[in-house]
Amino acid sequence: MYMTYLFTLVIFSWGVITTPVSISLAQKFRLLDKPGGRKKHNFVMPRGAGIVLWSGYLLWALFNGNSGVEVPYVATGATFVFIIGYMDDMHPLPPLLRLIFHLISALWITTPLPVPIWQRALLSVWIAGVTNAYNMIDGMDGLCLSMTLITCIASAIFGNINLWLPIAGLVFGVLLWNFPSPRTFLGDGGSTLLGYVCASHISWGIFSEVYNMNIIFLSLILVLLGGVPVLDTLVAMTRRVLTGKSPFLPDRGHAHHKLQDFGLSKITTLLLLISIHFFILFLGYTLLEKKFFI
Repeated sequence: MYMTYLFTLVIFSWGVITTPVSISLAQKFRLLDKPGGRKKHNFVMPRGAGIVLWSGYLLWALFNGNSGVEVPYVATGATFVFIIGYMDDMHPLPPLLRLIFHLISALWITTPLPVPIWQRALLSVWIAGVTNAYNMIDGMDGLCLSMTLITCIASAIFGNINLWLPIAGLVFGVLLWNFPSPRTFLGDGGSTLLGYVCASHISWGIFSEVYNMNIIFLSLILVLLGGVPVLDTLVAMTRRVLTGKSPFLPDRGHAHHKLQDFGLSKITTLLLLISIHFFILFLGYTLLEKKFFI
């Protein structure tokens, strides 16, 4: 545990210290998020924080990750997801193409799991879905990073603290530059990376528990462990389809938009959503741990 706390401090420092460097690089290479349309920020914002998260995760994986299959597989898939997201930040890619790449990355991480093929397929779809859900929730300062931080905390409580605590430290280090007064944005590279890393490690953490579940109960557990990002994305995509729009079409209909439009402040909206997120994760992990559905 001593080494876990030490490396958490190191990786937290990495997030705090290297984020300003990423801001400078994003400005130099014009990787910028301009205000206007759905975007409510008033200034041009660099989108460089994703590279800090990616490099910090690889640093942890290299020096402190476990020696088994899980971390090398996740690190490889996360790199692929980050590169696709970073390319999308520079030159927007078709949503369907991004989804295909995310599904390939999800299949990569579930291939070694000793579970039935249908469970491997369901987990792969879920990982790709969570990858995109974290991207879609990234529409308010600090929200995606805070959701990830809560996911790490809840997963550390119910699972492997040695794995989740350093990731939480990295995320918190970057969060200090993203909230309450943002100096940088994650970009698609950063937000999809966070979703993929969380979903992949959760899948590896729970696969032995879900082996005997049927498809209905396993789907319920996965929705709960996806938390607010997954539930919000499911509602948003359903609403778009019912109104004859593309499910991938961005809009201001997400929960954080609605709450702010209702009059809640940014910090109140954030605290409310991360509280709900923790409760949903707590419920999912508790049901899984008690084996109510096995």
